[in-house]
Amino acid sequence: MTNVNKLAGALIVFLMLGSTATFAQEQQAPEQQQQSAEVTDAELTKFVQALQGVQQVAMEAQQKMMQLVKDEGMEFARFNEIHQASVDPEVEVEATPEEKATHKKIIGQFESMQAGLQQQLEEFISQQGLTLERYEQIAMRIQTDTQLQQRIQQMLQG
Repeated sequence: MTNVNKLAGALIVFLMLGSTATFAQEQQAPEQQQQSAEVTDAELTKFVQALQGVQQVAMEAQQKMMQLVKDEGMEFARFNEIHQASVDPEVEVEATPEEKATHKKIIGQFESMQAGLQQQLEEFISQQGLTLERYEQIAMRIQTDTQLQQRIQQMLQG
């Protein structure tokens, strides 16, 4: 079950970040990084609200993806094995031509879901009063800033 959750989580990340990967690759000037580093309480409140909505959308998408794999007649664990081999050249798995075709079809369906999911996420973030760029800046900052993590914990608990 944890493999299922890991793959589904990875797929959600793939879908959520697919069209925003360019942002992460762009180099920001040091002044821009410093400016984006400061997160106000108001922004953090908006971020937490947006994050909760993003998590809900991600959960629903995860369920749809798992159902899609099932509907195509493949076990999720088997899909996971084939998928890992398709993205990591060091992972080898024997798969029949039918399994490979089914995997490819499922990935195509996941990718077609991506645009709608991305739009839904962006709309939800925007409704909370943040731009997608600012949401991503805060999310990246949270990964390394323990004080910011503590502020979020306090908001979620209080």
